[in-house]
Amino acid sequence: MNIVFPGRTVVVTGAAHGFGRAIALAFAARGARVYACDINENGIAETAALAGQDCEAVVLDVGDRDAVQGAIAQIEESGRTVDILVNNAGGVRGQVGRPIEEISAADWQAIFDVNLSGAFFMSQAVAPGMKRQRFGRIVNISSGAGLGVSLTGIQAYASAKAGQIGLTRQLAHELGPWNITVNNVAPGFVRSNPTTERQWEAMGPEGQARLINNIALKRLGSSEDIAHAVLFFASEQAGWITGQVLSVDGGK
Repeated sequence: MNIVFPGRTVVVTGAAHGFGRAIALAFAARGARVYACDINENGIAETAALAGQDCEAVVLDVGDRDAVQGAIAQIEESGRTVDILVNNAGGVRGQVGRPIEEISAADWQAIFDVNLSGAFFMSQAVAPGMKRQRFGRIVNISSGAGLGVSLTGIQAYASAKAGQIGLTRQLAHELGPWNITVNNVAPGFVRSNPTTERQWEAMGPEGQARLINNIALKRLGSSEDIAHAVLFFASEQAGWITGQVLSVDGGK
């Protein structure tokens, strides 16, 4: 299966490191014009440099609806319509697991803004252009936490990721008549960024061994494993697949 994207315009959020960087690099290597978006200006500049001339860095807070609308409008004003959107921006915003009674409204909302509202705002912004051309691919990156429980114990993270899976299914039915597919990749634990490195270290040797022993393949995956699943959902070969969640977790 030869998956390539010549002439396609791709937007990847959360592209400063980890999954997002791997996804942006994978699309650029396969002929797409990539817009790597993140609030981390230095990180996306590095991603764009690694990807080469077919990748442009866009500083963007996906939780800011007006900023999202402006960023997509700017891409369209350059003569391009977004063909593929990858909603990868997410994370725990520096939070750690705490008892429910200690969670403030601001803590709860901060995680929802980037993990769920951001996916909604980005999808909302690209949908009109995709409808006009009667083609589009939206791929959301959730988490095993959205299908079960979060290893971090962070209530908002598990809830937002589960909500993103619900959004995936809802948008698949709403946008399907315009030949727009909406799918979801749910990664297992991958050491892909500073946050997951801290989580890995906090587990200690026994916790690390226990985590790996619960994986069918008995090893951790990589950011590239997640990127490969995204490439498939974005490809022509997946044109009759929508509303689906693919767990990329080594087997549970």
